[in-house]
Amino acid sequence: MSGRTPRRRALVAPAVLAVLALAASACGGGDGATVKGVKVIDKGALTTCTHLPYPPFQVERGGKVVGFDVDLIDLVAKRLGLPQKVVDTQFETMKTGAALNAGKCDLVMGGMTITPDRTQMMDVSKPYFDATQALLAKKGSGVKTLDDVKSRKLKIGSQSGTTGEDYVKGKGFDPSSFDNSNAELDGLRTGQVDVIVQDYPVVRGWLKDPANSKYEIVANLNTGEKYGFWFRKGYNPELVKLTNQAIDEAKANGSYKAMYEKWVGPMPKTGAGPS
Repeated sequence: MSGRTPRRRALVAPAVLAVLALAASACGGGDGATVKGVKVIDKGALTTCTHLPYPPFQVERGGKVVGFDVDLIDLVAKRLGLPQKVVDTQFETMKTGAALNAGKCDLVMGGMTITPDRTQMMDVSKPYFDATQALLAKKGSGVKTLDDVKSRKLKIGSQSGTTGEDYVKGKGFDPSSFDNSNAELDGLRTGQVDVIVQDYPVVRGWLKDPANSKYEIVANLNTGEKYGFWFRKGYNPELVKLTNQAIDEAKANGSYKAMYEKWVGPMPKTGAGPS
């Protein structure tokens, strides 16, 4: 994910439930409220921050934000009797916890890897997705590993502020950094770079588009990454608990698998699925 400065906007995710139940369970002053023990900044919604676009986890279609993460958080919102409202936010303020601390949202989503530095600044849900990085290049490039990229002195691109970028930097590369995933893909298409590193599910989504038929995944990088949903540090333990319960239930009743196959593709036999 990236740190570009997007235009600020709030987009309502697909409807979850009517807000009628809120009146009976909400309390508190101003625009905020407490619903079933969960603090929300907007008494009429569960507000989430993300950085658009980041398919298949969240992307705008027809004026609504949809995607894998959105569907999962809809389950949390449903437990509260609220719709989900998605706010497009700078990634830099998401990964540092600044957006949460400023009261811009109740939680952060967006394929954000659980790392020690982030857990010092924010509370995090249990892992909900196992992620790897992929290298994307033109078909017939001959690239099979990062060593090939280095030995052939090819130009590699990455998305600013991401763990994929950190990973290749740790391997001695100085990648061209792009503000967001779309800009990174365009960098490959226009020849600014020869190969790019990005989360595997994102790359897989790109390859479903016939416009990207000239490209292929040339290598998978198993970095051991896991995604989590993020919350203001020490502020909303009931929301963390509710989110974990929703993840567990989705894996147990098969809805997680259905979401995975809808947005990502066939679910691997091991990893993020039911256990």
